[in-house]
Amino acid sequence: MLQRLSEDLEYYELLDKAAKCQNSVEQMCYVAAFTVSSYSTTVHRTGKPFNPLLGETFELDRLKECGYRSLCEQVSHHPPAAAHHAFSVKGWTLRQEITLASKFRGKYISVIPLGPIQCIFDKNNNQYSWKKVTTTVHNIIVGKLWLDQSGEIDVVNHRTGDRCHLKFNPYSYFSRDVPRKVTGVVTDKDGKAHYVLSGTWDEKMEFSRVIQSSKGEDDTEGKQRTVYQTLKAKEIWIKNPLPEGAENMYYFSTLALTLNEPEEGVAPTDSRRRPDQRLMEDGQWDEANAEKQRLEEKQRTTRREREREAVKSPSSPEEDSHQDNYQALWFEKLQDPVSGETLHVYKGGYWEAKEEGNWDVCPDIF
Repeated sequence: MLQRLSEDLEYYELLDKAAKCQNSVEQMCYVAAFTVSSYSTTVHRTGKPFNPLLGETFELDRLKECGYRSLCEQVSHHPPAAAHHAFSVKGWTLRQEITLASKFRGKYISVIPLGPIQCIFDKNNNQYSWKKVTTTVHNIIVGKLWLDQSGEIDVVNHRTGDRCHLKFNPYSYFSRDVPRKVTGVVTDKDGKAHYVLSGTWDEKMEFSRVIQSSKGEDDTEGKQRTVYQTLKAKEIWIKNPLPEGAENMYYFSTLALTLNEPEEGVAPTDSRRRPDQRLMEDGQWDEANAEKQRLEEKQRTTRREREREAVKSPSSPEEDSHQDNYQALWFEKLQDPVSGETLHVYKGGYWEAKEEGNWDVCPDIF
């Protein structure tokens, strides 16, 4: 799951371009395109990722090749939550915390990601935040599994008040629209439209500058439509083609294929070192299963020990005796003063520990 989260960075160049923008509404277009691009890898990916163990980490160090470094850590087990921090020498920082809620509806299951995603640009201090849309997995019981993304995203620039309202249309057998369609409008703090975005979440997005907007006829729900006159649309994002033979490799992208490659110098808690996952990748299914059960039992034992410790020394009288006093290693839970959201923020130290080759602070989770 932590590797899956790191795949959001496949189109990091959109944030590199956003960091160069002088104009905040244009910058918003690139941030919005980046939020859409993270869904492009999901079309055929119906397999459920491994749940990370508590304290598991995954680093993606692409400083030399792409200018960024990324770190994920599983910060909570109940409910499962992962924190992610990436920074780039090109002048941006991305941070997200992902917790999933799911609803089973008989034939399909809806996965609702909770938790904020934030992007901060060094040059102008613009801070953006948004949340992910709902993913629906269809044909749970019978037939071929397929995925859809639907819902609305509001990307907000907290410094300027600009926003982009993105709409992911749910797939409909009866609709004449292009499947997987996404549309968006970028407005400033006064509600004036500057750009229109359109495309699909699995192929490409375009953006066009608004010259004039006028009120049109009512739509089917009786709401008045706004009609935008725009300049010619320009492509802002296009999906990278999948590698040859992708259908035999779980439809992994070129980036996804590299994520589990063993690497020297990563933390002992890194997903690449996870023994059950490694055995599974080598096709040793029975051994992988036995190893998975061992790891989960080890995690339960550690948790019981923590709960016993918490009972011995409750830090405040209100604390419940069943309190699990777990603290994440590289992240701390803070309220962000700009957006007012509470999330786990990277507190530093990981890359320094890696440079020194000193991982004494890491728990033994495998």
